[in-house]
Amino acid sequence: MKQRLRSSRLRVESVMRMKFLLAVIFAMPCTGWAEEEEDSPYEQMQVLARAMQLIRQDFVDDKKVTYKDLTYSALRGILADLDPHSQFMEPSDFEGMQEDTKSEFGGLGVVVSVEGNVLTIVAPMEDSPGFDAGLEPGDQILRINGESTEKLTLPEAVEKLRGEVGERVTLTVQRPSTKEIKDYPLVRQTIKVPSVKDAQILPNEPGGQKIGYIRVTQFNEPTASELAQALEKLEKQGMEALVLDMRYNPGGLLGSAVDVCGLFVPPGTRIVSTEGRTPGREYSSSTRGGKVRNFPLAVLVNYASASASEIVAAALKDLGRAVVVGETTFGKGSVQSVIAMPDGSAVRLTTAKYYTPARQVIHEKGVAPNIRAPLSPEEETELIRARRQTRKGETPPLDLTKDSQLSRAADALRAVLIQSARAKAGHSSGG
Repeated sequence: MKQRLRSSRLRVESVMRMKFLLAVIFAMPCTGWAEEEEDSPYEQMQVLARAMQLIRQDFVDDKKVTYKDLTYSALRGILADLDPHSQFMEPSDFEGMQEDTKSEFGGLGVVVSVEGNVLTIVAPMEDSPGFDAGLEPGDQILRINGESTEKLTLPEAVEKLRGEVGERVTLTVQRPSTKEIKDYPLVRQTIKVPSVKDAQILPNEPGGQKIGYIRVTQFNEPTASELAQALEKLEKQGMEALVLDMRYNPGGLLGSAVDVCGLFVPPGTRIVSTEGRTPGREYSSSTRGGKVRNFPLAVLVNYASASASEIVAAALKDLGRAVVVGETTFGKGSVQSVIAMPDGSAVRLTTAKYYTPARQVIHEKGVAPNIRAPLSPEEETELIRARRQTRKGETPPLDLTKDSQLSRAADALRAVLIQSARAKAGHSSGG
């Protein structure tokens, strides 16, 4: 008798709550919703509400089926199915995301993506635990602390990689080139990677030209000012042209990328625009005032150059300001908006795509180089190993014979300098 009464009470409770839920749903404004009957929001919401009612009423473990649990689960599934970058965040996740917008965070220093349903390392950040341990681009993370990554979404994986500084994390990694599976025990550290490194004049230029080299590892708040300082240093040494190396650069702040472009193009130049579904909500970013450098410029990119680094490469290419050398970039060119919910949770939703000055889409396409120059697996391994062996704060001399991409970029700039010198000589003799 007690059991029957309890069941009846649960059914009444469920029906009353579902009636309330449906009343709220049907009272919602339908601005922007499709009016076509075949995609009616009302009909589909009835299906969702009925399913939640049945689960709440009959699922064997009633502790797992509160309406909050069911709603959060539904939202997680909805957002995860849209694309790898959309996400539902519970209140604690939302708070953590807000903390992660700081310039420092506790983590392992690996940039990851999901490729073919496998959690894959795009690039390890330099001077980070993952980089120092020997992790390489393309490595596949099979387990995190013994837990399979097979069903993890990208945001869930990032959450597991980040955390308290000093905590130990073991990554089980498979290297596709060798099929070797290995455990990497790591300790989370405060990740703060210098964004501008290795500023120098390339050695042994055959024609005596002074070609500069600067590497940008990511885009954070001080990147543009740090790059300007490095440029001034090389200009004092007589630099005539520059190779800007953004290989393995995972991106960062959009504003920083625009400011970096502002060092090479006039003020007021449009660098990137965003466009979503809603008409009239287009947005563009243009350069601000400041000293503009006019020397020949080559930009080095590869398959791991993503997001803000792609915006810089695409803009300088489209504007005819630089020759892009290397490989087609990663293809992360979408905008995620974070919308707070009334209960403290939030929805991260892909709402727009980036467009280059020539109206090209970056997302899922990447930026194609003017001069294609892929590295062999052996060359890439040697390049990463050389960077890993460099002590922090050092500026190692570069060897163009061991970096064919850098060599091609230097060749392109050398040709521009020679052509420019000949043009000046011809103009002088003709005058």
